[in-house]
Amino acid sequence: MRKLFVAADVYMILGLISGLYYRELTKANDFTGDTQLSVVHTHILALGMLFFLIALALEKLFTLSAGKLFTAFFWVYNAGLALTVGLMIVRGTLTVLGHEAGPALDGLSGLGHITITLGLIFFFVNLGKRVEAEVKEKDKAAAA
Repeated sequence: MRKLFVAADVYMILGLISGLYYRELTKANDFTGDTQLSVVHTHILALGMLFFLIALALEKLFTLSAGKLFTAFFWVYNAGLALTVGLMIVRGTLTVLGHEAGPALDGLSGLGHITITLGLIFFFVNLGKRVEAEVKEKDKAAAA
């Protein structure tokens, strides 16, 4: 449970810092165009902080951490989100500084999205099994 809270807290801090970074970098470089940095703030807050707050509530209801896939979900999802957001920051920074991002950056970004997807699959399979276990427990208690 604490692991989920700490993850949400860290993503909240990173989300706020990324918003500050976007504002200050674009202001310092007199940049007014479109950049990937403009959406990093919301990606971190939604896919990081809000997601882990929801997972924390589900942990309370269904004890997600008791499932076999919980650890795999936690680390794979975080790795995918870190890779995706990190590359968004690199691409956005390059744009603001007037440089082109190469195709390798696109490939790595796709890898980040695939990793997040794998983490989500682990999450939902684990959640489904924990919900089933909870239903069986309640049915057993009602029958007794």
